[in-house]
Amino acid sequence: MKKKILRIVGVVVLVFMGILIAAPFILESKIGDILKNNVNNNVNATLDFSEAKLSLIKSFPSAEVALEGVSLINKAPFEGDTLFAAKQVELKMGIGELFKSAGEAIAIKSLTVDGALLNIKVNPEGKASYDVGKSDGNDTSEETSSDGFTLELQSYEITDSKIVYDDMEGGMTLVLNKLQHKGSGDLSLAKSEFDTTTEALVSFSMDSTEYLSDNTIKLDALIGVDLEENRYTFLKNEAMVNQLPLVFDGFVKLNDENQEVDINFKTPSSDFKNFLALIPEAYTKSIENVTTTGACTVEGEFKGIVDEGHIPTFRIAIASDNASFKYPDLPKTVKNIQLDVTLFNTTGVTEDTYVEIKKASFMIDGDKFNLSSKIKDLMGNTKVNAHLDGKMDLANISKAYPIGDDMKLSGILDADVTTAFDMASIEKKQYENTKTSGKMQLSGFEYSSPEFKNPVSIKNAAMTFNPSTVTLNSLEGKTGQTDFSAKGSIDNLLGFMFNDEKVEGVFNLNSNTFAVNDFMSSEEASAAAGTTDVGEQLRIPSFLDCTIQATAGTVIYDDLTLKDVKGNLRIVDEKAVLSNMTSSLFNGKVAFDGEVSTKNETPTFAMKLGMDQLGIGESFKGLELFKVLAPIASAIQGRLNSDIELSGNLNSDFTPDLKTISGKMLAELLSPEINANQAKVLSAMGSKFNFINMDKLDLKGLKTALSFEDGVVKVKPFTIAYQDIAINVDGSHTFDQKLSYTATLDVPAKYLGSEVNSLIAKIDDKELGNLTIPVKASIGGNYTSPEVTTDLTSGVKALTSKLVEIQKQKLVNQGKDKANELIGDILGGNSKDKDSTSTSQDNTKEAVKGVLGNILGGSKTTQKDTVAQKSDTTATPAKNTVKEATKNILGGLLSGKKKKDTEAEKDSIN
Repeated sequence: MKKKILRIVGVVVLVFMGILIAAPFILESKIGDILKNNVNNNVNATLDFSEAKLSLIKSFPSAEVALEGVSLINKAPFEGDTLFAAKQVELKMGIGELFKSAGEAIAIKSLTVDGALLNIKVNPEGKASYDVGKSDGNDTSEETSSDGFTLELQSYEITDSKIVYDDMEGGMTLVLNKLQHKGSGDLSLAKSEFDTTTEALVSFSMDSTEYLSDNTIKLDALIGVDLEENRYTFLKNEAMVNQLPLVFDGFVKLNDENQEVDINFKTPSSDFKNFLALIPEAYTKSIENVTTTGACTVEGEFKGIVDEGHIPTFRIAIASDNASFKYPDLPKTVKNIQLDVTLFNTTGVTEDTYVEIKKASFMIDGDKFNLSSKIKDLMGNTKVNAHLDGKMDLANISKAYPIGDDMKLSGILDADVTTAFDMASIEKKQYENTKTSGKMQLSGFEYSSPEFKNPVSIKNAAMTFNPSTVTLNSLEGKTGQTDFSAKGSIDNLLGFMFNDEKVEGVFNLNSNTFAVNDFMSSEEASAAAGTTDVGEQLRIPSFLDCTIQATAGTVIYDDLTLKDVKGNLRIVDEKAVLSNMTSSLFNGKVAFDGEVSTKNETPTFAMKLGMDQLGIGESFKGLELFKVLAPIASAIQGRLNSDIELSGNLNSDFTPDLKTISGKMLAELLSPEINANQAKVLSAMGSKFNFINMDKLDLKGLKTALSFEDGVVKVKPFTIAYQDIAINVDGSHTFDQKLSYTATLDVPAKYLGSEVNSLIAKIDDKELGNLTIPVKASIGGNYTSPEVTTDLTSGVKALTSKLVEIQKQKLVNQGKDKANELIGDILGGNSKDKDSTSTSQDNTKEAVKGVLGNILGGSKTTQKDTVAQKSDTTATPAKNTVKEATKNILGGLLSGKKKKDTEAEKDSIN
């Protein structure tokens, strides 16, 4: 019987274990659907998660559900915003909760959240993103729809999480980062105590002013929970803000229409070190070994109703009398510290929040600083009335307070300023409603920081404060090679300080030497030199909106030195606009207008430059741009006039990024001299034409235009001269100096060899001395290794053929001239007696007459008659030859003989 019972028990245990193991696989999909349905049916948001895991063994007799990749996404009016997200959420509940149908509330006993983000927003209309509960649609009914979940928590824990509260309506942002929070108790009871611990980094800003920045807070609180009254009482509580300890008590009660608050807090001791602990540790370093004297108290209270129109009335007071502190590693003591500061609200209306600084003063050695102020309507139209005065050696600050090893101050500050203003006037730029007066003077000031390559020294700076402007009476200073002095005015200092406005002003700036590199940080300067990676690049300050009339004796920009620089500089919207700028450069004059912008990630520029009488050689050596646009300039000495328009991107050191520039250039050369040995392309050309000395090219007065874009420089065709040879140049080259040019030479025939000149001599025509032929030279390759090809041989062949043709035509014309002369004598009817007594000439004339008579008269003489006639004459063989030649010429002229017969006739004449 006993064995049977054991067997039954064993079977039951095995079945039970089997159920525990198998159930998660069966129920996982169901529990996931239940959770999603319960949440999504009851909130105006969408819950989702990537995976749901169920375990019945790990937390037996409870069930544990682990949700991975959880998100809760808002719907309108915060459509798409993430209200809540977490890497993992673990829920513990009774096993029976797993078998509830969709719509039934699930009782949660334990909750663990890891890597969560709670992102709460309040829009300008006052609507909060956490207000996602759905109404049941029947306000008069006592029954409401299921809440989806009931909390019977016995413990919960939140790890590595973040809470963001962004109130756009009130202009406030609260961030709790690296939040670690846990609590334990039994919330299933009507009355219980819940033990909690909290640790986080808190940041708080209001109206763009940051009051807390990653300040450490710790809270150990025992909270009495009364679920029937919805009252939560702080029973035993200790808090730590940075290293400032606080104790507090009181309660918070949640009503249907509002919340009641009654909380008091204070420091448990009055040591002045408590006040130092309020300052973020990043600024105070360690205060553990700081020696302090005197007392300082921090106390306050929050009481009243919280609803849509009210906040609790409150008072926070900080007081200290004749306190001091000294850091162990610093030589000076900050002493006679007087503090009387109160932040309060007596009405519960947000706008009626006040700050009163009755006194805030301290001394270092014999230097004293005083501040008093009243700030009213802190959350509304803030009104400020303040006075500060004091005289201080700034070097003593770093000797008494740890401002950082990388920052050094020195100089004497003497100030006495009173101001009264309201924020509404500043926002509307009605500065006439403000009242600021006094003066501030700084002398012997020196400031060192990694932000600057060299220390900045201010010999003297003096400002006068007027109701609407601040006058800069003088400013003299130096950094590195740069010296500067300035005068001017600032029109809206209060707007800049309190309303995020740009500094508006007009200044006159003078400098004997101004080196641009002095205003780059050490990292930037080394990057510009190519020694390290590029860090933060130089930026034009976004807060400046000013006009500067600048004059500088010398401006050093990279390796470029400008002299006598004058002009206007307008700085606005992260852009520097240059106008009417002039300078001396390379023994010439430069005028330029343009702009530089650092508004985008990559700085850009656009410039127009007018260059007058610049040295060509110096320009080529000193300007990288010239080496790219006109590499041939390396072989030219003389002067240059030029107009250049260009634009593109800038490198981090503010030099042009040549790969991005585009523009155009017009240049005129004045009194140039060429050294062909300095340019391989000229040497290569000279080797192809032995009749040209490239050093003697005539470039005087040459004007050329070019355009450049996408790394290609295109040259507009231009003509240069060498003695009586005209050379036309056309083509382009790339920024990496790949050549694609054509030079067409109009070469006189006399330069083309003895064969050509011999032909010209035979023709004996003076006009042939001006005969020219075009010879083309193609220039390719690279500027340092050019490739030149010509068509000179084919040109000489073409010229030779042309000269032969001219000689032939000349012989033809000679035959025609003789025939025309004979015909003219005959047809002209000249009956004058000839002085000639030559019988042969008379006979020749008669013979020609006979021939012409037969041809023109149309008589048909028989061969017999002709023979008889011949026998009667006394003609000589020479006469017969002339007769035959004349007949042949005339026959050819009148009957259109072929060219070869004409050639034979020419030979017979000879």
